[in-house]
Amino acid sequence: MSGKIDAVTVNVTAPLQYGDPPRVGPFVVQARLHAAPAGFVYLGQAADGRAVSIALLTRGAALDGAARERFVSAVRQASGRRGLLWRGRGAEAGGAGGVPRVLAADLGRAPWVATPYLPNGPGAERFLEPVLVGGTLLGEPHGPDFVPYWLADRAPALPGAGGGRLPLTETRRRVLTALAVLAVLCVLGVVMVVLLVRDPDDSEPVRRPLPATVFEPTPPPSPVTPQPQPSPSPSPSPSRSGPASPGPSPGDEADDSGSI
Repeated sequence: MSGKIDAVTVNVTAPLQYGDPPRVGPFVVQARLHAAPAGFVYLGQAADGRAVSIALLTRGAALDGAARERFVSAVRQASGRRGLLWRGRGAEAGGAGGVPRVLAADLGRAPWVATPYLPNGPGAERFLEPVLVGGTLLGEPHGPDFVPYWLADRAPALPGAGGGRLPLTETRRRVLTALAVLAVLCVLGVVMVVLLVRDPDDSEPVRRPLPATVFEPTPPPSPVTPQPQPSPSPSPSPSRSGPASPGPSPGDEADDSGSI
């Protein structure tokens, strides 16, 4: 694979997006020309009305010292200047070998460079190509490429915005998700270790002895003497017709038997 990643060229200018600078140095930014992994290229206008091409790094690349130094070195080689800020006159600040002429540049914490805008010629995007490296740095490019950690921070590095914090290698959501998964795995590991180390006898419930039976003797039941109940006297039944005639008494019957 090639050791350089070319800029993604846009055939037509794209409108400015949220976060794009309205001005870069003395130039008014009008539109986007190119978008590269290491930075952006804008179409600008100078004070005299000529069109310029402006390249600046992303915030992630500007905060990385090695990436920023590669960009600054490319600008210095094309311009032959050593300072941090200058402005040239176009024809006097020329380049060779297909390198665009440097009109102005700022090589501070948020570096940028401005070149003449040529629709069919090299522009400021040439200075973004050496920012990304891949493979080996000696000999022919070979070996696997790597992805810089700062590619996630795609905001433009605005001049004069001050230094920010280093870009995160992972998003906050991914870090929190990884921590939650790690915590769950640790809890499961502790539970498995406890289940393996614990004595199997401990799993059986502890049997408590039953309380002793207490026998309390009860006295024998005493017999109950039945009390005599008075029998009811028969009541004379009434006759169906007329009054009942009295029968002979026992004495009369005896007298009758003697006389016979």
